[in-house]
Amino acid sequence: MDLSNLHPAKNSRKERRRVGRGPGSGRGKTSGRGTKGQKSISGYSRKIGFEGGQMPLSRRVPKRGFTNIFRTEYSEINLDRLDKIQKDTIELKDLVESRLIKSDRDLVKILGRGSLSSGKTVKAHGFSRSARKKIEEAGGKAVLIGSE
Repeated sequence: MDLSNLHPAKNSRKERRRVGRGPGSGRGKTSGRGTKGQKSISGYSRKIGFEGGQMPLSRRVPKRGFTNIFRTEYSEINLDRLDKIQKDTIELKDLVESRLIKSDRDLVKILGRGSLSSGKTVKAHGFSRSARKKIEEAGGKAVLIGSE
């Protein structure tokens, strides 16, 4: 096999539709755009959110407060959910396996609802004060990821 024999898989490439090529093509004259109106001419592009002159939804909805676009979002996990994992050291991959977080790239913060039945080493990006206290009372360790 060499480069001269390469072809795309059958039916993986589709020819573009050639409009405006006569009445026999089924897409002649107005080329499938109907007659008249703004959308029938070339160069038409609608603004995002345009609703035909009606006040757009983005302007009708009341706006209040402030959204910080630079916020840091954490996946929050409580101790009662961590207690169900049967391991001495709980890392991000264990949380993904037990479906507590979606990806090991998520930032994780441990919160203090519930308690641990045994001493476990928990590795996360953040801990609440109550969670850290309960982990250490159970004989475990709260290890911050990034400050190791």
